[in-house]
Order: sequence, then structure tokens, then C-alpha cells
Amino acid sequence: MSNTATLPNWENLVKKQLKTEDIYLILEKENLEGIEVKPFYTEVKKPLVNLPRVEESTHLVARYHESLEDEVFAFLLDQNVENLTEKTIFVNNKELAGHITPQDEDQYFSLIDVFNEKKATIDDQLAKELLAKGFKRSICVDISLHQNAGAAIYQQLGVALAKTKELAEVYGAEVLNKLIFRIAVGGNYFFEMAKLRAFKMVFNQLSKEYGLDEVPYIFAETSLRNKAVSDNENNLIRSTLELASAMIGGADAVFTNNYLVDRSTDNSEEISFKQQIVLAYESIINVFEDAANGSYYIEDITQQIADKSWALFVEIEEAGGYLELLKQGVIQKKIYDHAIEEQQWIEEGKIKLIGVNLYPKLEVKKSISDLYNEKEIKAVRWAEMFE
Repeated sequence: MSNTATLPNWENLVKKQLKTEDIYLILEKENLEGIEVKPFYTEVKKPLVNLPRVEESTHLVARYHESLEDEVFAFLLDQNVENLTEKTIFVNNKELAGHITPQDEDQYFSLIDVFNEKKATIDDQLAKELLAKGFKRSICVDISLHQNAGAAIYQQLGVALAKTKELAEVYGAEVLNKLIFRIAVGGNYFFEMAKLRAFKMVFNQLSKEYGLDEVPYIFAETSLRNKAVSDNENNLIRSTLELASAMIGGADAVFTNNYLVDRSTDNSEEISFKQQIVLAYESIINVFEDAANGSYYIEDITQQIADKSWALFVEIEEAGGYLELLKQGVIQKKIYDHAIEEQQWIEEGKIKLIGVNLYPKLEVKKSISDLYNEKEIKAVRWAEMFE
């Protein structure tokens, strides 16, 4: 038989290896996203253009520590630090943002979310103050909370678009290039690459509705959802893969949440940051604009995620918009329904988490109803039911 990578050749080979004619029944994998994944790809229906990003190479962001000043070029700042010049600064504290006046040689980005998800409002005064600051990017649209609360990928992106539309309606379309999107990257390696790529497509599509041609600024951080208190080494491996997804997916900045879930040490902060250094300097994946472009599989799931995200965004808009659906509890319920289904998969072992539900060290101690509330978007780690 020819070794040519055609579908019939591949099917014949697999039938022989699996000793069955019905190979698709065995090979098809279910997923909670509703994305169709084929076991074999020979083409992509609609090849995508190269998806650009804002930054030339991904900013590697460390939580500020004075020992890192000489070797780190981008910091996440929670408190004021004097004389930090010629650095890229991501401000993570509302009061601090109010006190900073950027100088010409500084690059400041605000990671302050102006949405109050509990009250279903935008803090208008805060938004106006931030927009007047002269930061490179003034307003953060934070959907990391939604990922950590258990939202599906298409829900995260649909919500990001809906929040963007709310801001554009209040502050005008020119706000679009003042936004920074804080996105948590989970453990589904290829899906998460596709998530960032799909977001570029749908955000650009939204910007075109306003007569613009914008690329979103993506600040990607590692997820907390799949991390476990008693499983530090596995946490480290998981977050390294998440960082790789973010860089390959084309994030403009990446940040590693501490792999020690319930505490932080100087050593763990340093190791968390150095995960990025290893990826950037050993594999150089932080410099490519769209490294996943041309992969049939990733192109296919990127397109599917983009379509599902846009459909949800349209559904939210037609029902009154993000804030209106928050007031009604509709957004919370959508995320809740997906989150508990995901948690059930964890309990049943359909999603495998080494050390938690695969080779477990612990028994189930909390029920799903203990962990989730359908009226609130709150971060829940999968492993909490065992801890």
C-alpha cells in the first residue's frame, strides 16, 4: 500500500490496526465545547489569513520583585514602585492606576476591569479616569474570571465581544484600540491556541462593524481552574503547556499565575516566571506572529470556535446586551450550566487530571452543589471537590 497521506489509505491502515470496520466509533472524542474534531485531516475548508498581533514579540510578564529589575522588561504591578523606567508595566491595582502618570519612555497598560459583574454595571467614573491617563491600553476587558468560573471557550469569547460592545456604545468606537483583553488559558492545548486565534477573528469582525480594522491586545495568563493544592509538580507542567498555547496562539503578553495554589514564595514566583523564559529562549515561540497558521486541525477548530462565539454574541445582543442579561441572571446561568457539566466530567473521570481523579490521592469531599451557585460567576478549581 502507498504511504501517501490520503484519507482512504489512513482509514485502511487504522482498520487493520484496530481490527474493526467501524473505526470512527472508537476514534471520535466527545468534548463539552460542541466542536467537531475529526481523527484525520487532509485539508482545511477555508484557509485563514495570517492572524496578526499588536506586539512584535510576546511580553514575558513577571510579578514585580526588586531582584528581577535587571533581567525582566515587563512587570505586573500591585503596589507603587519608584523609578521603574524603560519597562512595560501592567497595572493590577485600581488605587495605583489613579496615582500613575506615565512618562514618555514608559509603557503602561491597565489591567483594571471597569465592569462590576455582581451589580451588572460599568464604573463610569473609573473608566473616564483611566481613559484620561494616557496609558498604552486604558481599559481591561477581563474574561479570565469567566474561564476560571467554568465558562465554555465560545462563551468566554462571546462575553468578551458583548462587553466590548457595551464599552463602544458608551465611550465610542475609538475605545476599541484602548482595550486590553485579560484571558485565562486552560489545559486543552490545541483548543486554547484556537481560542486566541478565533478571538482575533471575531474581534476584528466586530471592529469592522464600526468601520475599523482592529487587532485585539491579548494579555494571557495561566488558568487556576485545573490546578490542585497538593499537586505542585503537575501544576507546573500544566501551566507550562498553557503558556505554550498562549504564545503559539499569538498572545501579546503572557503571565504565569503561581503554581503553588494556596501560597506564594519568592522561589515559586521566580520559577513561575522562568517557565516563560525557558519557552521563549529555548523554543523561540514568542516571536512568531501566527505560529499555528496552516495547521489543518487548528485552522478547523479556530473557525468553529469563531462561528460559535459570534453566534452567542449575536444572541446576547438581540436579548438586550451583556449588562441586561447579567441583571436577569441569564449569563450566570449559562456559565453555571456549562461549569457543572464540566465538573461532572471531572467526577466521572471523563476529563483526566493526574493526581486528582486519575491516580487520586484524595476522595470526593464536596458536592457540585457545594461549589457552584447559578446566580454568581465565581472562580472554582476542579480539584476543590477533592480537597
